Amino acid sequence: MNAEFENKVALITGAGSGIGRAMAIAFAQQGAKVVVADLDTENAEKTTAEIGEAAIGLSVDISDEAAVDRLVAQSLDAFGRIDVLCNNAGIMDDMALPADTSTDMWDRVLRVNLSGTFLVTRAVLPQMLTQGAGAIVNTASEAGIRGGAAGVAYTASKHGVIGLTKNVAWAYAKEGIRCNAILPGPTLTGIAGPTPNFDPAGSARLQPVLALPASLAEPHQMASVAVFLASEAASFVNGAIVPVDAAWSAA
Repeated sequence: MNAEFENKVALITGAGSGIGRAMAIAFAQQGAKVVVADLDTENAEKTTAEIGEAAIGLSVDISDEAAVDRLVAQSLDAFGRIDVLCNNAGIMDDMALPADTSTDMWDRVLRVNLSGTFLVTRAVLPQMLTQGAGAIVNTASEAGIRGGAAGVAYTASKHGVIGLTKNVAWAYAKEGIRCNAILPGPTLTGIAGPTPNFDPAGSARLQPVLALPASLAEPHQMASVAVFLASEAASFVNGAIVPVDAAWSAA
């Protein structure tokens, strides 16, 4: 185990599986205490058990403001500080084109992916401001810089996460708080669920872009970049939007 994050605390949302789970394990391996936050209590407990006594698992719906406030309060009660926030929790849309996207789908995806990221960030900022330091790493997406990598709801939400990232970085740079985002390419996460129900017309229209990647990434390949962005090695990196996609965004 390295000690890059010894005596520091990382709060990671969506840490029950996929990229979030890999982030939780990676930060723990670097010496951090870890708050494993996830909507799925069972998955949160599995990740927590895998890490051991350096982690606590907490259930949270990040789209619920009161639940987010409880999450942060419980994290501070347990560990006394929050040094790193990884806003990783998110959901996929159904790949529908704008004219075919329901209001319910739009509201749900934006509420989780964008508003949820904002709510957790806002709840953690007062503690980081008190400490005079903090690192925030948001999980955006290739869909945040493209128009044809997902449906309209997911695409809009991830564009919003990038805007949120840049604004937080600009607003709090002088207070010692950094905020960056990773843009994962196709990664083995299961975000679409075990039986995806994608809109046929939208999926067909998106195929030219979705077919570009040559391979799927493993979650740990995303986690290692998040750890770097939160580390002292990236102390002068703030407001960066970092594609982690094996050159997909370069195509």
